[in-house]
Amino acid sequence: MELDRRLHAFRPDLADARLSGMVHADHFAVSEPAQIIVPVAPLRPQPSEAAVIDSQLLFGEGVDIFERKSGWAWVQSHFDGYVGYMPEAMLAEGERQASHFIAVPRTFLYPEPDVRAGPVCALSMGCRLTFVDEVEMRGSRFYLCSDGTAVFADHCFPLDRPFERDPVKTALRFLETPYLWGGRSGFGLDCSALVQIAMMMAGRAVPRDSDMQELMDGEPVSRRALKRGDLVFWKGHVGMMEDGKTLVHANGAAMRVTRESLDHAITRIAPVYGNPTSYLRPEKG
Repeated sequence: MELDRRLHAFRPDLADARLSGMVHADHFAVSEPAQIIVPVAPLRPQPSEAAVIDSQLLFGEGVDIFERKSGWAWVQSHFDGYVGYMPEAMLAEGERQASHFIAVPRTFLYPEPDVRAGPVCALSMGCRLTFVDEVEMRGSRFYLCSDGTAVFADHCFPLDRPFERDPVKTALRFLETPYLWGGRSGFGLDCSALVQIAMMMAGRAVPRDSDMQELMDGEPVSRRALKRGDLVFWKGHVGMMEDGKTLVHANGAAMRVTRESLDHAITRIAPVYGNPTSYLRPEKG
């Protein structure tokens, strides 16, 4: 069986040592763990700023590094297994177990527990942090990182349990978020990332791209039987049903996350992607 290069690190000259005997390569590398240290890190198919963004990795997520060369790192995500290149400067060696993740589409990391302080940066839903203390300042509760930076506590949630068991509620929180090809954050995301984030917050890890998601475990259903939480797939696109008639999806037509009648979406999308290829009721986590 041919391995998917998006999910397996192999090239003619170098491959993941775990793939020895499965692929041909001049050399095999034992990976080194590392962690994302910027809010959003682009993942590209080639080590070049001119290359398209395939996906993004978020603050606190872990990766395996197979190669460092000319300022680029060839990595594989611990979260969804995606493989690609990213600037080496966006990584720190080793991986620290996070305690919480950001549970709102966007929030700020402050230099201290004070809403009047200028933020250090903005963070997206899904970013992972390790907190060492909790303080209250002027009626607002903050979690503190070891370096003294702080996040509004109500915007965070423990990493070891689901935040919102209804993925549709999470998807709807991203309404009007800009569409971004390869995007996977609250600052911009694509169709499959919206599904992935919504399912992640419900405690279920699903693949990154729509063609992978179409093959994941679940119950095939008919269009007439669609209900809340079901997924609709086209060739190269996916959306989530809010109810039996309304689709929530990040789409390039509106360049944002929208709610749309499924009938209207099918008619509009048909000239570009054809008709839906399948309807899926994902297995509950």
